[in-house]
Amino acid sequence: MGGLLVRRLLYSLLVLWLVSTLVFLFLHLSPVPVERVIGGPRASAETLAQIRANLGLDRPVPVQYGDFLSRLARGDLGESYINGTAVADLIADRLPTTLWLVFGAAVLWFAGGVAIGVLSATRAHGLWDRVSTVFVLLGMSTPAFVMALVLLFLFSTMPAEAGLPYFEAGPPLQEHFWRRMVLPWISLALLLVAAYARLTRGSMLDVLEEDYIRTARSKGLPERRVVYRHGLRAALAPVFTQFGIDLGMLVGSTIVTEKVFGLQGVGQLVYQSIALGDSPVIIGVTLTVTVFVIVANLVVDIGYSLLDPRVRLA
Repeated sequence: MGGLLVRRLLYSLLVLWLVSTLVFLFLHLSPVPVERVIGGPRASAETLAQIRANLGLDRPVPVQYGDFLSRLARGDLGESYINGTAVADLIADRLPTTLWLVFGAAVLWFAGGVAIGVLSATRAHGLWDRVSTVFVLLGMSTPAFVMALVLLFLFSTMPAEAGLPYFEAGPPLQEHFWRRMVLPWISLALLLVAAYARLTRGSMLDVLEEDYIRTARSKGLPERRVVYRHGLRAALAPVFTQFGIDLGMLVGSTIVTEKVFGLQGVGQLVYQSIALGDSPVIIGVTLTVTVFVIVANLVVDIGYSLLDPRVRLA
């Protein structure tokens, strides 16, 4: 276990360095100068030069890169070009909303996808299997913004005094937070529950054909015990792997859901920062998402060994 953690830590540092370097180079080679975004289309050459000097963009790129890595090693993500606020503070303010969104949706899509997949596998080629197949096809072919807008149209309520939906943006754990988050959770979960149902079904069908399953049945064990105790544990290994990857990736890919439902999370922050050309915020969010993906993969590696005893953490 210790060796795995050390190797993963070194690997994580390498990934963080590569990601930060690529994002730094990509944003600094952007055809739209930051000083033009900040100064506006009518800013004079002197004003633009002063903005570059204030931001330190007039220095050579290697010097900027070295300063960037030095600050990053200290945990300093820099300051926003637009309002001068620390990037870490901006992310910390928005991250709880996104984490609540991803966590709630994850519970729904994992539980729903596994339940549908197991029932489809145990009733293969039956009525339930055909119905779930149609559901999977619809779920996987529906774009995220369409799903969100349909739920918004069907279930939103519009207070007359405000003229705004009840899930208007706001920090979590305030009044009506849970009611405000129900539709975003369902919208995000429906897009993945179909994929998890298909993955679970295929994995369960493969496992139920294994020799040890036939042996368990020949011993007279109840079918429920054979399916859920012996079959499901092995079938969940690839599902759990995909779950960990998706959980980490979704932290930075909830732009559509947050935009439609007015949630002020990390997705909205990225959207606004790209529109304004706020490079430090974009880099900071990218690195934050990278950390979540790395942690999710580490948890998956450990959890996989618990689900499949044949895997050892050497």
